[in-house]
Amino acid sequence: MTKFLLSSLFLISISTTTFSQVQKNMHAQHWADSVFNTLNDDQRIAQLMVLRESSYTKDGPVYYDSLITDAITKYDIGGICLFQGGPVQQANFINYFQSIAKTPLMVCIDGEWGLGMRQDSVIPLNHQMMLGAVNDTSIVAAYGKVVAEQCKREGIHVNFAPVVDINNNPDNPVINDRSFGENKYKVAQYGVTYMKAMQNEGVLACAKHFPGHGDVSVDSHLDLPVINKSMKQLDSLELYPFEQMFKAGVGSVMIAHLYIPAIDSTPNTATSLSKNNVTGLLRNKLHFNGLTFTDALGMKGVAKFFPGGQIAAQSLIAGNDMLCLPEDVATSIAKIREAIDSNKLSWNDIYAKCKKVLEYKYLYGVAHTKPIDTTNLVKDLNSGVDDVRKLVADNAITLLKNKDKRFFPLSPFNTDRDIAYVGIGIDSANAFAQRMKDDYNADLFYFNYKEDSTRILSTVELIKKRYKSVVIGVHNYARYPRNNFGISGYALSLINKILENNKAIIFDFGNPYALKNFCDADNLVACYEDDSITQNAAADILEGKILAKGTLPVTVCSTYKYGSGILPKSIMPFATPGQEGLNGLQMTRNIDSIALAGIEGHAYPGCVVLIARHGKIVFEKAYGKYNYDTPEPVNLNSIYDMASVTKICATTLGVMKLYDEGKLRLDKTLGTYLPWVRKSDKKNLNIKKILLHQAGLVADVVFYKKTVDPVTGKPLPQYFRPDSSAKFNVRVAEHLYLRRDYADSMNQSIVDSKLLPGNEYVYSDNDFILMADVVKAISGLRINKYVDKYFYKPMGLHSIGFNPRNRFDTNLVAPTEVDQYFRYQHLHADVHDEGSAMFGGDAGHAGLFSNAEDIGAILQMFLDGGRFNGKQYIKPSTLKLFTAYNSSISRRGIAFDKPEKDNYTTTDPHPYPSRFASPLTFGHTGYTGTCIWVDPKYDLVYVFLSNRVNPTRSTDLYRLNIRGSIEDAVYKAMVPAIPEVLKREELEKQELEKVGFGNSE
Repeated sequence: MTKFLLSSLFLISISTTTFSQVQKNMHAQHWADSVFNTLNDDQRIAQLMVLRESSYTKDGPVYYDSLITDAITKYDIGGICLFQGGPVQQANFINYFQSIAKTPLMVCIDGEWGLGMRQDSVIPLNHQMMLGAVNDTSIVAAYGKVVAEQCKREGIHVNFAPVVDINNNPDNPVINDRSFGENKYKVAQYGVTYMKAMQNEGVLACAKHFPGHGDVSVDSHLDLPVINKSMKQLDSLELYPFEQMFKAGVGSVMIAHLYIPAIDSTPNTATSLSKNNVTGLLRNKLHFNGLTFTDALGMKGVAKFFPGGQIAAQSLIAGNDMLCLPEDVATSIAKIREAIDSNKLSWNDIYAKCKKVLEYKYLYGVAHTKPIDTTNLVKDLNSGVDDVRKLVADNAITLLKNKDKRFFPLSPFNTDRDIAYVGIGIDSANAFAQRMKDDYNADLFYFNYKEDSTRILSTVELIKKRYKSVVIGVHNYARYPRNNFGISGYALSLINKILENNKAIIFDFGNPYALKNFCDADNLVACYEDDSITQNAAADILEGKILAKGTLPVTVCSTYKYGSGILPKSIMPFATPGQEGLNGLQMTRNIDSIALAGIEGHAYPGCVVLIARHGKIVFEKAYGKYNYDTPEPVNLNSIYDMASVTKICATTLGVMKLYDEGKLRLDKTLGTYLPWVRKSDKKNLNIKKILLHQAGLVADVVFYKKTVDPVTGKPLPQYFRPDSSAKFNVRVAEHLYLRRDYADSMNQSIVDSKLLPGNEYVYSDNDFILMADVVKAISGLRINKYVDKYFYKPMGLHSIGFNPRNRFDTNLVAPTEVDQYFRYQHLHADVHDEGSAMFGGDAGHAGLFSNAEDIGAILQMFLDGGRFNGKQYIKPSTLKLFTAYNSSISRRGIAFDKPEKDNYTTTDPHPYPSRFASPLTFGHTGYTGTCIWVDPKYDLVYVFLSNRVNPTRSTDLYRLNIRGSIEDAVYKAMVPAIPEVLKREELEKQELEKVGFGNSE
């Protein structure tokens, strides 16, 4: 058995460990017994103590290394708890402490949002309340896994997390945004997910603060909070998440310092010191047999009633196992001995607890502690943190109100300085303000919480007169609710006056309870935190690059209750990647990296990526800008020139429907349907072969070359005019109109073109120009009218179609090439393909424009056997026929493109379209930089839209393999991993081993 498999089985064995299972673990029991027998009674007591390793002062961290060294050498204490400090220095202390300890130390940390909660130079993760706004447990699992990996890297065995307190008191001064929220089901579900993610990695989780610290208004660090609830109320709410954590196998629990008379009415007796609570409720009623940790014994809420070592003794009498942060080891041991002498405790109690702690030490790796390698420690601790923070921000930010539809997306206006950004609580530009300046050319105003009313009126008047839209960011306020989070009355006055006079939107960057100040705002977004990653995610939402997917985890006011949030609506439903079997963190990270690399490598100025699985959109994001040198950001509504995707999402739709109706047969000839080809050598061309690109038509007829001056290349006046008229009414580009009768000449050019010999595969635009004519000949409708009538409108699609400038503001349309050879202008909302433009923009081979969602809906209809939203558009048998391999000499289906047939075995580094696409896959690519693929085997839809020809025909999209790499990333994110990915990974591993990399073990 390999080392990897052994370690995997070890982690599996502890991931769901309850204490009853611990008792059955003979290895743990044997080790515990052997260590126990080497200890004296004082050491057995000391094994139940966890000492503070550091604290923080205004001058920086203070380390208690000498005190801990003394406690280890004199008493053999059980563990230490890390607090503030530098990770390298703390790692060195841990190494030293472990080297001098007779019994390996259990290293703990209070790291609810990762090691960055305590350690400098380590980036903190999001607070739990921001996680509570996310609607995807897989993101919580990814979060917990990163925390566990940090702990393991720094030799930490126990993380005092997650908090499973239900924060149902907005004025809670100690829990608040540390909670997942106020809904007991979500708190329980997310707590279990976080716990399992850590324990699966071999880090002991700790449910806290039992029996529930969420409904208090007093900080237990300062005084003893009182909760006056009945047991029935506690059972129905506070205790629920703990019960679910216990059932799911959490290894430990931390007991809160609370006074709850319904549990124990003994005056000044905190739950952490109450036998009724720890033994009666926790052990006997709820049957939790794992480790219990007290909350910090130095907290004033309990310490003032049980001074000296009394609190340690009383904690053990109550039934606790481990004493967190006793203030003095010697005094505590003395008081515990006194309790034993007075029969309040027994030595058997101490021995049982000591053995239990030792068994947990064995199970969670303490017994096999190795020195921490400090090389690249900080880098390793930060690895993956930003990816998770970004994933959380992208999925947590919550749109609460959107009265003025201009804001999502907020598009740059045509004139300068139409938009103002007002940053409340800041003195200079942060990431959000900088995005406003860079992307919108916005004027920036700042107002901190120390300013008075002096600037308010002048600022309000200036903004009222000058700006069409105002974006307000509320920043840098306190985490806790005291003094209205530190938000000044003057700041609120400025905000309210702006709201009275301008179309404005508020982005609230911090604790969502502060939203109570803005419940009357017409446009409001909750952002939860105030770091650069969250600010950039908020800017992406404002620009329409991503959609707001979060919901409020707490009630803020009567307007915004738990679960509030305007979720995205679409013709297809949305789901999170995790809900549909995809690793959201991995997929998002990789797609982001690839898409942004394409922009950086000048493969395209911007793009949109859409992934759907099982009929639901699981990923949709816009990147970059319309042009490299202008500020207009791409958004999810952006409409792209689909180029050759027209062939299957327009012309082939018509062909398949007419085939279904028996009006078009694949075994007939072109001359059967088009009278004007019957006198040419094109009359006997077989329809199926035309759709397979095997009919003998040349690849292209370059129509425009006959209409330009052969010397200057300029359009000739006998064909074009700068303005539209009755005779020249075919718009080819801005101030360029073609004679209306020239389409006949172009058709004749196809008829006159050379017919290629044999049964060769030659990809040809002419095939589909002619097939659009066939659709018109049978139906009486041009292809644009036909597909709009029978597909686009009935399906509820709004962006897809031809000639977008006739239907939309051109600002929605991504520009394409700076044409230097025919139209001599930057093409925008006119079709890029010259031939299609000369046919009026609605030819059968090119001319279709769409956003990603509408194209995705067409593909989903294909995937679902021609059915969409309960209506059948195409017969399943027809789709099965058309999308299968239909050629012995090419990879083509009937009209549809397909993967190369040797995709799984080829040595080509970039198989088309993806190494992992199944043979059932079908779709198409477009010259402008688009691609669409459907994989029925994995119930997958993939859309990529870009304008790679802007400003010139860059080939970097192909060189960088952007489209295929993104598709690969989706397959690699599937959970469980698909066989093709596993096989490829194994082959790659073998190749590395051949050249001396990797290890066969």
